[in-house]
Amino acid sequence: MTDTKTDLMVDPQNVFEIHKKMDPNGQEYWSARDLSKILQYSEFRHFQPVIDKAKLACLNSGHKNENHFVDSEEDVAIGSGATKVMPAIFLSRYACYLIVQNADPSKEIVAKGQTYFAFQTRRQELSELERENEKRLLLREEISKHNVNLAEVAKKSGIKEPLDYAIFQDHGYKGLYGGLGAKDIHNRKKLKKSQKILDHMGSTELAANLFRATQTEEKLKRESHQNKHQANQTHYNVGKKVRLIFPRKSGHQN
Repeated sequence: MTDTKTDLMVDPQNVFEIHKKMDPNGQEYWSARDLSKILQYSEFRHFQPVIDKAKLACLNSGHKNENHFVDSEEDVAIGSGATKVMPAIFLSRYACYLIVQNADPSKEIVAKGQTYFAFQTRRQELSELERENEKRLLLREEISKHNVNLAEVAKKSGIKEPLDYAIFQDHGYKGLYGGLGAKDIHNRKKLKKSQKILDHMGSTELAANLFRATQTEEKLKRESHQNKHQANQTHYNVGKKVRLIFPRKSGHQN
């Protein structure tokens, strides 16, 4: 194990980065024992209450502790070059951020830790947000294309007028959103009259709607003899099945 005291003297600004580890899947983590030494706690048992406070803060912020505080084992130096396998807690960057927020604020290194993890956590959030926006834009484009295809296929069932197509689309939404039509979804998202609901969906919700559109398109092609009523019911049934596949947290379910 690296000597944290030496690290602090040589490069106090980067000590947290020095002790970052990577698991076999390329995911970063920190050892709670390493962090306790960096934050200048004399014994790990004195650091445990700080971890407990951070876990509570994690739950209160809507996150799962098991995603950020992972129980494991690690070799711990016990003197004369010997080591002993001890229980360990491996921490995500977010867990470290919560820990330094709950550590002793009178220590200079804690203040540095708060600055470091606040900045790094925010940078990570921005990166994730950028990836989410890219996915969302790509999915939105795909839905636009497939809605055109779906409208063409629906014409063979007699769905030709704008009102007919609006009713047809509403059936798909009602199946996917547990009975909520386009107007209900629009109101739930608190959108203005000019705003489109597809422009205000996250990537998972868009993916659910894309799957609904493509599956309905394929089913109508296979069953080309359907009339308007049957096509509406098909769209509803497909939406209902997609509802069971995608998780509730996607926002497309009530």
